[in-house]
Amino acid sequence: MDITNEQMVNMYTNMIKIRMFENRVAEIFAEGKIPGFVHLYVGQEAVGTGVCANLRDTDYITSTHRGHGHLISKGGDIKLMMAELLGKKTGYCKGKGGSMHIADVNLGILGANGIVGGGPPLASGAALAIQYQGKDDVAVCFFGDGASNQGTTHEAMNLATCWKLPVVFVNENNLYGISSCTINSMCVSDIADRAAAYDMPGVVVDGNDVMAVYEVAFEAIKLAREGQGPSLIECKTYRHRGHFEGDPCTYRNEDEVSEWKEKDPIPRFENRLLDMSVLTQETIEAIKTDIAAKLAEAERFAEESPWPDPSEVTEDVYTL
Repeated sequence: MDITNEQMVNMYTNMIKIRMFENRVAEIFAEGKIPGFVHLYVGQEAVGTGVCANLRDTDYITSTHRGHGHLISKGGDIKLMMAELLGKKTGYCKGKGGSMHIADVNLGILGANGIVGGGPPLASGAALAIQYQGKDDVAVCFFGDGASNQGTTHEAMNLATCWKLPVVFVNENNLYGISSCTINSMCVSDIADRAAAYDMPGVVVDGNDVMAVYEVAFEAIKLAREGQGPSLIECKTYRHRGHFEGDPCTYRNEDEVSEWKEKDPIPRFENRLLDMSVLTQETIEAIKTDIAAKLAEAERFAEESPWPDPSEVTEDVYTL
């Protein structure tokens, strides 16, 4: 597996883009401009970045309630994302979905999902469609440690192995399902161990090391493309902020938070690229300046966009 300097710079840029977007969203939320809840991806940027760097536009992803990082990594437009967060008509879902339900089928983004464990059946369904059509695309399912205990997740994994579907299950284990630590909700130390029950490869990776994530995702996605069925990747990571904005986080102690922030994926990768002379301080500043300008443009676009008209409330709403 070869990776170019350009690819590494692109991954670094994507991680910075996620971090800056999320930090600004936190500020806007605190100003009362965003309705509903937002669950930020700060601290977990290496996972979405490392996995999606292996994907094509024609590949699919399913996301979670903490999905901004996945969407950006798959090519989501931050202007449309910001408009959606502010509830504007120009947003991805015309302002009706908000943070937890952004989708862009044209980019293979089958949607963020406010339902814990809602993504795995959708990912396996997309993989079945890929297989039926004889394509070599893949579906990637991002899900959290809480969703690893949901029946929907296990049903999706079971079918995926029975039918050798081209799907990769990517578990983002940030140690907490809302306020409950994983040691209180499961008897295994590694969620990846559960792959054995479905006769699929299971691997644990440092979710704060973007290169490590990229490498294990490369292998799993390669297997899926070749028709060899699904894999389970467990990425050990940590969210820097609360479960949602406004969460007091009284269930975590300062030592634990500090320890994990020392393993922040962005400075780790930045220092590595500086040591390799792939990046310079001037390049880093240029990247951040460019993203800041695009982020300001996205915010202006969202602020100036119209609200949905009340008469449109039942449009694009379906039931089965």
